[in-house]
Amino acid sequence: MTTTSYTRTAILLHWSIAVLIFLNITAGFLMASTPKQESQHDAILFWHASLGSLIFLLAVVRLCWRLTHQPPPLPNSIPALQRGAAHLLHWLLYTLMLVLPFSGYLHRLAGGHDVSFFGLFNWPDIIAKDEPFRVFTHNLHETLAWTLCILLAGHIAAALKHALIDRDGVLRRILVARTT
Repeated sequence: MTTTSYTRTAILLHWSIAVLIFLNITAGFLMASTPKQESQHDAILFWHASLGSLIFLLAVVRLCWRLTHQPPPLPNSIPALQRGAAHLLHWLLYTLMLVLPFSGYLHRLAGGHDVSFFGLFNWPDIIAKDEPFRVFTHNLHETLAWTLCILLAGHIAAALKHALIDRDGVLRRILVARTT
């Protein structure tokens, strides 16, 4: 049987991760615009790292769910090139949801800092303090973050195109869960 929407679990994970990514991008911009000497900088950094950790964990769950549950097919009216672009974009987003938080984690460790998960525990120190690697992971993290922003803008634009111009039900698949 062909379904036309995602499962409730996939929808919940999609929108939870979407909100967390939006919050974390906002925290990243706030952190970048707040001088390190100000007390707010450390508080923003704490929340940014904790949210990044949560995004990583939920992305692992989302990826496992995706690999074990067939997503609904795209409508036949969508050209093959657009189908390929959509699949590539989704896999790039999955990759960034894993690699971006991990690069931030490595950046913090390379700077000799602990990485807390909402103050509940610290993630393990898997690397030693290393200034050249800290600089590298900082630049990598920023580049990946900008890449994520660009891909998310494309993802949102494509969803709006399908909803407002094509009116082909593609956006509805991630809004309304299948009943079976």
